[in-house]
Amino acid sequence: DPRLEGWPLMSSPFPTTFIIGTYIYFVTSLGPKLMENKKPFELRQIMAFYNFSVVILSLYMTYEFLMSGWATGYSFRCDIVDYSRSPTALRMVRACWLYFFSKFIELLDTIFFVLRKKNNQVTFLHVFHHSIMPWTWWFGVKFAPGGLGTFHALLNCIVHVIMYTYYGICSLGPAYHKYLWWKKHMTTIQLVQFILVTTHIGQIYIMDDCPYQYPIFMFIIWLYGSMFLVLFLHFWYHAYTKGQRLPKMTRNGISKDQ
Repeated sequence: DPRLEGWPLMSSPFPTTFIIGTYIYFVTSLGPKLMENKKPFELRQIMAFYNFSVVILSLYMTYEFLMSGWATGYSFRCDIVDYSRSPTALRMVRACWLYFFSKFIELLDTIFFVLRKKNNQVTFLHVFHHSIMPWTWWFGVKFAPGGLGTFHALLNCIVHVIMYTYYGICSLGPAYHKYLWWKKHMTTIQLVQFILVTTHIGQIYIMDDCPYQYPIFMFIIWLYGSMFLVLFLHFWYHAYTKGQRLPKMTRNGISKDQ
């Protein structure tokens, strides 16, 4: 898309790839080694500021996606990319780039885990999700900033308003944890997100003659949505279903049967 000429990080996929590669190396290897003999950092205030800042950013991106298409003319069916230089089309380009850039900001999630020595939270699902999003979105912004391929970004921004509000309250300290009774419902919202993404993008296979410019992106989004639906269902099973079936006498992970 020539409209993105000169935009930060958009000249080539290599800077994005380098940042993601460095992130993966730090959170899975270098970071834990550096923290091995150190006390965990106390980052409560920084994390509270970070989480509520992401809430504000997600609210802004939700508004921009709505006003640049999803609430101003998109049909939620065959919405193609507008490559013109109209104010609405350029607004969508800016919303897509900002969403792409926000994925780098969210890498701080994992870095905070490492600095606080919460290495058990640096799971495959977490790292894979944070790595694949900015990398695939570079191609989305570069070639197709708009149209039905941005529906999952709109949903993701809405979910992140809820999710980072939860994280923000959590980072305020134990006195506020009584307001976090809805954790299980947050996972449900994430599952609904992936169901909506796969259902919406799956329309491309039943619509006649939809002239969307890059059908390969539709397959990638459908594959992404389906894959994360399975991964989150797996998480749900182990966190809530299987966890609830532990022996009643279990204490600190050790049951009387062991």
